[in-house]
Amino acid sequence: MTFSHHEQTPLPEHPFADIIRILGKGKKGSRPLTQEEAYRAMRMILADEVLPVQLGAFLMLMRVKEETPEELAGFVTAARESFAPHIGQTQVDLDWSSYAGKRRHLPWFLLSALLLAENGIRVLMHGSEGHTAGRLYTANVLPYLGLQPANSLQEAQQQLEKRRFSYLSLEHFCPKLNEIIELRPILGLRSPVHTLVRLLNPFNAAYSIQGIFHPSYRPVHQQASALLQQDSAVLKGEGGETERNPDVDCLVQSVHNGELSDENWSALFTHRHVKAEQLDPEQLALLWQGKIEDDFAVATIIGTAAVALKLLGKADSQSQAQQLASDYWLNRDVAAFSIG
Repeated sequence: MTFSHHEQTPLPEHPFADIIRILGKGKKGSRPLTQEEAYRAMRMILADEVLPVQLGAFLMLMRVKEETPEELAGFVTAARESFAPHIGQTQVDLDWSSYAGKRRHLPWFLLSALLLAENGIRVLMHGSEGHTAGRLYTANVLPYLGLQPANSLQEAQQQLEKRRFSYLSLEHFCPKLNEIIELRPILGLRSPVHTLVRLLNPFNAAYSIQGIFHPSYRPVHQQASALLQQDSAVLKGEGGETERNPDVDCLVQSVHNGELSDENWSALFTHRHVKAEQLDPEQLALLWQGKIEDDFAVATIIGTAAVALKLLGKADSQSQAQQLASDYWLNRDVAAFSIG
């Protein structure tokens, strides 16, 4: 059989096809990516070197099998390289991820972070908003405390210098990952990007704290932090945010100097609190100012700050950390936030 000269030669294979093949070659033929392959894949994605159909296939294949610590570490390394050159010399003590949004309770953890900042700890909070309907996102709550999110890495630096706290949306330091997160309503599922963004630590803070709702993901984050040589604490966060729920025991899975440890923090109440009928963000400022009382909220704020203080080495034990956080709360500047 002869072919005419008009036959088309096959197209050369796209470089990203290899990544999809590794993940999707059936039950026996597929395998996870190595850390290096994951790094290469994310570099291509961030450089816009993959086609939309390839990105969709990649995200869903990853979603079905779930990420390994090595894959997460590779993805994070590539992502950090994309924004690291734009970061100045600002020292950050604690990196705090906030991507889930709150549905059942107000984001009391925001007051935990501001309490730490008031006591000399520089906290960079980063997140994204609006990707899941019916949730209250940190960026939307800040104005109720007279604060504004930063619109760039440079503005975040200025806010950190001035107030030791800044909130920076993902779209302002890694817009491609933000675009991918916003595919959730189209794909119908979260993707590996929802996981890796929590590990980004844009200012390379010495410590990182993350709240993860799904139990199977917590040790993966812990192990990925170890691969990234990042001291961190991963806790069972209320609604997926970095917030300790005082009504239940809280497992905190840490990495310190490469050593992994698990620690249980006991519930602070013997009874469960009823969730609020509606979430009114004005209550954050009112509680800080001492104009309203809410034992659940105060226990949440102090309890969450305590986990962070122990991670930061400001306290040697849970009881010491809890006492220090309580002292911070009792001695807070009630006039710090003039709105509410």
